[in-house]
Amino acid sequence: MTVLLPPSETKREGGDTERPLDLGALSFPELATERAAVITAARSVSSEESSARTALKLGPKSVTERLRNLELDTSPSMPAIERYTGVLYDPLDALGADAATRAWWDRHVVVQSAMFGPIGAGDMVPAYRLSHDSRLPGLRLASHWPVPAAAALSARADGLVLDLRSEGYRALGPVPGAVPLRVVSIAGDGRRKALNHWNKTAKGRLVSLLGRTGASVSSMPELADWVAGSGVVVERVGNSWDLVAESLEPVAV
Repeated sequence: MTVLLPPSETKREGGDTERPLDLGALSFPELATERAAVITAARSVSSEESSARTALKLGPKSVTERLRNLELDTSPSMPAIERYTGVLYDPLDALGADAATRAWWDRHVVVQSAMFGPIGAGDMVPAYRLSHDSRLPGLRLASHWPVPAAAALSARADGLVLDLRSEGYRALGPVPGAVPLRVVSIAGDGRRKALNHWNKTAKGRLVSLLGRTGASVSSMPELADWVAGSGVVVERVGNSWDLVAESLEPVAV
């Protein structure tokens, strides 16, 4: 099973000062050339404040984040699952997770980064600023990543590929046969409504549950049965699969 996650705009500061970014140590090492090209372009556009504001969509409070891209080779690193924060990643509580949970995430979770392409949950990465829709000089992320990232992801895929990425990040590494999961609420009359506010939180809680229970599944029916034991509802509706948000309570650490 492989679980595909988007990154987050917000990132935890700090990390291991003795382990700066090592492109050769990241998962999917065949993407080293593509990664180096993005880093070079990101560094170029981040060197001047006005260009960085436009290209990276930075506001007055976030404009200093451009400096992260100038220090990628020397700034401290930490596991990707810890680096990303926000409504999807906070429910994971990666800093408080036990060794077995972290090992499960390391084996099964892949994050689709705009800067580095797909990376493993345990890959050591620095803080950076780049989104799927950032505009880099001489390099379009929307055409740079899809072919090599898709090839790398497809080569790794073994069994079920659960795609929890947002549309923008899914486009950077499409995986044929991957199963997207819609987060819904169910009204009293049975009507289903796709959720925006709960979407990322529910997905984060699901990935937390999968890691903490050591999920061993190879198909969506098996996944639905596995999480049902924790009271979580994942069910097929036509040709799609839904995660019922109300069934996911915060996962106890």
